[in-house]
Amino acid sequence: MLTFAVPGQVAPGDPDLTDRQRRIFSALLAMHQGHARPVGSETLARQEEIAVSAASVRADLAELESLGLLERAHASSGRVPTALGYDLYIRTLVRPHVLPVGLAAEVRSTLERSSRDVEILLHDAARVLSTLTHQLGLAQATSVAHERLSGLELARLGERRVLLVLHVGEVAVRTLVLELRSALDPAELNEVEGVLRERLLGTTLAEARERMVRDPELVRRSAVRIVVAAAAERWSDSEGTPLFRSGASHFAEQPEFARAAELGPVLEAVETGTPLERVLASGIEGRVAAHVGLWHESALAGCSMVTYPLPARVPAAIGVLGPLRMNYALAFAVVEMVGDQVADLLSS
Repeated sequence: MLTFAVPGQVAPGDPDLTDRQRRIFSALLAMHQGHARPVGSETLARQEEIAVSAASVRADLAELESLGLLERAHASSGRVPTALGYDLYIRTLVRPHVLPVGLAAEVRSTLERSSRDVEILLHDAARVLSTLTHQLGLAQATSVAHERLSGLELARLGERRVLLVLHVGEVAVRTLVLELRSALDPAELNEVEGVLRERLLGTTLAEARERMVRDPELVRRSAVRIVVAAAAERWSDSEGTPLFRSGASHFAEQPEFARAAELGPVLEAVETGTPLERVLASGIEGRVAAHVGLWHESALAGCSMVTYPLPARVPAAIGVLGPLRMNYALAFAVVEMVGDQVADLLSS
């Protein structure tokens, strides 16, 4: 069963670590996060915050391993954190990173440029998440197929190019660039806009698409017929918003996925998207959470996802996907900050 972890979420079954074990555990996590290699007792014993013998460190490491928080690839290697160890670390030791002053305003300015179109906004949000965390940025909104069409506009982009703007419900906007088979002048476009409003406003988005294809009233005038034909070609059957991804190249930069044998299955799982969509939308609305070690025995077993189901009138979620050792403090801070900006734009 997939669970999620948030800072400060202490569980009754959590191990009762000594202060020294906690310091050793934290130091090992920080070192492994930096270089992705196993960490040995001799290295830990040299850390200023540890200040005990290597033998004492080995004893504590053995205890942490017996608790399932650490593991080692073979008997003579150093240790690395397990998914269970990262889960405990996130819940009891992580403190969200303090972001630079003014960063939220910069992100807001970037996202405002695309705030009229939900899909473009989410695509830009995924890109911003990836840029700030150096992980894979993710964003998705639920289907608006059953929302009522509340507005419709046509704007001329060129001699044979028209922008169709669909206002859905109170907030969402969907835009389609239509390639017309014949040129239409501004007066003809105004006429088409009026006919489409009369026939489509008040219907659901799914009904509007169906009516564009089958309503005989929409093909009587040649100008309307030209626009409807172009819309039918551009308007997909599914109104579910796709999972937007940005920054897949960051996986190739991670030591865990440096070889094609490790990277290929992860990118394939990311491209498929379906299980990621389910995790992205899970959790508590308005709260950032980490899903550690996705699907044991799968390509994503070595990955974690930090997600944020948005508290907005348009149901949506954003997040980042990265290796188990991702910088959770930074990921939590960035995902929450970007999520708050997207939620506000979706609700304004």
